[in-house]
Amino acid sequence: MRDRFVNQALTKWMEGTGKESEIVISSRVRLARNLCDIPFPNVATAEQAKAVVSQVERAIKDAAVEQTSGDLIFVNLEELAPLDRLVLVDKHLISPQHAEEAAGKGLILRADEAVSVLINEEDHLRIQCLFPGLQLEEAWELASRIDDILESKLDFAFDEKLGYLTACPTNVGTGLRASVMMHLPALVLTNQASRVLASLSQIGMTVRGLYGEGTDATGNLFQISNQVTLGRSEEEIISNLVVVATQLIDHERMARQVLLKETKPQLEDRVCRAYGTLTSARIINSQEAMTLLSNVRLGIDLGIIRGVSPQVLNEMLVLTRPAFLQKLAGRELSPFERDVQRAALIRERFNLDG
Repeated sequence: MRDRFVNQALTKWMEGTGKESEIVISSRVRLARNLCDIPFPNVATAEQAKAVVSQVERAIKDAAVEQTSGDLIFVNLEELAPLDRLVLVDKHLISPQHAEEAAGKGLILRADEAVSVLINEEDHLRIQCLFPGLQLEEAWELASRIDDILESKLDFAFDEKLGYLTACPTNVGTGLRASVMMHLPALVLTNQASRVLASLSQIGMTVRGLYGEGTDATGNLFQISNQVTLGRSEEEIISNLVVVATQLIDHERMARQVLLKETKPQLEDRVCRAYGTLTSARIINSQEAMTLLSNVRLGIDLGIIRGVSPQVLNEMLVLTRPAFLQKLAGRELSPFERDVQRAALIRERFNLDG
C-alpha cells in the first residue's frame, strides 16, 4: 500500500468532481495540533520527536482495532527515499518542509489520499483533508472526525482561553486553516487578478501559489486561505471562505464571458496555439507547460476545445513535476532530460484523450 502512494500520480483531489470544479480545483482543511508536555518540533530533541511518532502510530492502531479508522495507514518518512518524499509533495500530501529532513517524522494516509496527517512538521500533527472542487464543508466534517479520533487517544495541548496551542501564533485558537485552489485565467488575462486578489487581505484572507507560502501562482492557479484562527469558530472560518470563493467564481465567470464577447478570435488563437504546442513539442520546461496547460483548460471549459477531459490540468500538476518524471524514469534526470520526458508525457496524455 505504501508503494502505491508514491508510484501512482492520480489522487482524489484531481478527480474534477465536486461543486464549481471548472474553477475550483480543490478544497483543503488543515488542523494544527500538538501533544501536551512535549516541546514543539522545532525545539524538540530527536528522542522527543520519536516519542511523538510512536504515540501517534499507536493511537492510529488502537483506533483501527476499534474499527473507527481502519483505512488510515501509518508511514515512517525515514523509510522513504528522498525522491519518494518529493512525489508526496507534488501530490500535496505533505509539505516541502516535511520532506526536507525525514528523521523523526511520520505520515498517516487514508487509502484514497483524501486524508493526510503530517507528524512533526511545524506542529506535532497537521491533519489535512483534501477534496476536489468546492467542498470545504465536507473537508471540514472529515477533518473534524479524524481530529476526534486522535483526540480520544492523545492529550492535545489546549488552553481554555486561547484554544489549541500551536508553534506559530497565527494558528492559535482553532488551529484551522482552510483553503481553495482556484484556476483564474480570465481574471489574469483581463488584468483584474491583482486588484481582486489584493483586496482579500482586507477581509482576513491570504493568497499564495500552488504549493503554499512562498510559491508563485504558476499556471494561473491561486490558493486562497484564511489568515486568522483565534477568536473565530471553525464554522465561521469555513463559511467566510465559501463566500469569498463564490465571489471569485462569479468574477472569473464574468471575465470569461468578457473574453468571449470582446476578444473571441484572440482567445481562440491563444487556446489553439497552446494545444498545438503541447501536442507537438519535443522539449518543454515546467513553467511553459503550466502556462500552456492553463490556456488549454480554459479552452476546454469554454467549449473551444472538445474531446479532452478538463481533468487533464489537474493530473498534469503532478505528472509533469520533476520528482514524478524521475520516478517514472526510475533514475535521476538532468533538467534537459526532464524537459524532453515532460513533452513526451504530455503528448501521450493528450493522444489518449483525443
